[in-house]
This record gives sequence, C-alpha cells and structure tokens, in this order.
Amino acid sequence: MDLKDSIRIVEDFPKKGISFKDITTLIQDGEKLKYTIDLIVDNLKNKNVDLIVGPEARGFIFGVPVAYALGVGFVPVRKKGKLPGETIEVSYSLEYGEDVLEIHKDVIKQGSRVVIIDDLLATGGTIKAVADLVTKAGGQVIELDFLIELEKIGGRKLLSQYEVKSFVKYDC
Repeated sequence: MDLKDSIRIVEDFPKKGISFKDITTLIQDGEKLKYTIDLIVDNLKNKNVDLIVGPEARGFIFGVPVAYALGVGFVPVRKKGKLPGETIEVSYSLEYGEDVLEIHKDVIKQGSRVVIIDDLLATGGTIKAVADLVTKAGGQVIELDFLIELEKIGGRKLLSQYEVKSFVKYDC
C-alpha cells in the first residue's frame, strides 16, 4: 500500500513557501491507519522495547496504538505546564526563540529501552529535545520512528547518534 498517496500536500501552509504534509487524510481511512500502525509495529516487534514515547500531539496518534500493539506503556511528552505532578523538563531552540518540553518524573525507569515516535522528521530539533528528555529521565533511546521524513531539510543529521526509521520520504 502506498501511504504517500494518502497524504495531502497543502502548499503555502502555514506560511508561504511551506509544503505541508497533512496526515489527516491518511488517518481518516481505517484501512490505511491500520496498515501504518502495523508497519511501525512490525519494525519494532523484535527490538525488546520497554516504552513508547511520543510528543504532543501527532506523536500521540501513532505512539499509543503502537504501544498497545506491542504490549508496552506510552509516555506523553508535553509542552511546559500541561502535565500535573512533578516533571522533568528540557529547553530547546526554535526558529524564533525557545520552548520547553516535559515528562512526568517517575515514568521512565533507569535503563528502559525507549522508542520515540512522531509523525514527521524535518529539522529534528523537537525530537532531539525529546531524546534528551528521555535520557535525562534515565531511559535509553533505541530508535526514532517517523511516518514522514523531509530528507532535504536534514533532520537525520542532527539525530545521527540514533537509529532513525521513516516510512514515507519526501525530497522537499
């Protein structure tokens, strides 16, 4: 099944010059959503995964069903102030400023084998921050999985210390 055919391209969104990859057209189709989840699960089923971690919001879309299928837990990564209780945080740079991501302090056991899942790899900055957060919490990042990779943007280079897997690639 060609997943690329199910991803809508929206030119000049959210601003001029951006070619937005819209996954809502893929996830609204039950057969294609199931195929996508199964693809990620098949890739991970023999990798001895302890936890799936996903950043809000689209990391939740793919991360939770993959965790369910593997029989492991899911840990959400949220922006600062969105999680109750004690958290661990990491700051990271954005194009114009900084942001902060958090996880609950007690969710990742020392040495846990963690896979981070998100919808799209572009610059890699957010996922690098998520990986730093997992490491800070005591986890071992064993792989980063993305539905889509924008190859020319070069996020894979920033994440070169990790195994990176993407299922649909665009050269823009």
